[in-house]
Amino acid sequence: MFKPVIPVRAYERVVEQIEQAIVEGDLQPGARLPSERDLMTQFGVSRSTIREALRVLQSNGLVRSRPGDPRGPEVLGVSAVNLHNSMNRLARATMSLGELLQFRMLLEGSAYRLAALLRSEEELAEMEAALAEMRAAVDDGYSAFSAADVTFHDAVARATQNKLVVVCSDVVRGVVLDLIADRLAHADDQRALMLTYLRHHTEVLQAIRDQDGVRASRLARQALHDSYASYLPEEQRAMLAPLLD
Repeated sequence: MFKPVIPVRAYERVVEQIEQAIVEGDLQPGARLPSERDLMTQFGVSRSTIREALRVLQSNGLVRSRPGDPRGPEVLGVSAVNLHNSMNRLARATMSLGELLQFRMLLEGSAYRLAALLRSEEELAEMEAALAEMRAAVDDGYSAFSAADVTFHDAVARATQNKLVVVCSDVVRGVVLDLIADRLAHADDQRALMLTYLRHHTEVLQAIRDQDGVRASRLARQALHDSYASYLPEEQRAMLAPLLD
């Protein structure tokens, strides 16, 4: 009937309240938090609790504290960089490769559909240039090819006109690639692997060029499955199957 109780430390409650005040606009960027002594009084906690809360807030990029500054920590506010860092920590600490690939198939399937329907001619040109870089990099090695691949995916994400898609795509793609980097680096035939990726990207770019969102989405999901499912333990592969047409 019951689940284990997760203890909550006092500093976490302090962090929650200050974060909420920043998100809701009660604390504007550039504002100063009260002194440690005032924060101790307002929250009813010890100095060590306040210092730990400030350390976490600074680590999360929400405040900045300068040694010897008597004015108190400066509020930095919420930004895409803060969101990216928080999501990156969450993905690396709590998600399996299967969960990450499942989410990436969901996200990129939708992103490619939106990109096909919303992309501008300039954004299409960016994707075409990135694909040309990938093609040229096949003979230069996997590192150069991978950098061009990232440029291609970034261009697609931007074409969705959605900042959250851009952040999520970058985080999940980066974590997945880091998790399998060693296996990619020691693949038996890297050239064949790059040519397979290049074929996938060429097909999906044609769908985006034709503004065929349904086909672009299907190709993106299939390409991710074909490229990465083999890296998963057998029991996690079933997580990806429902996302295939």
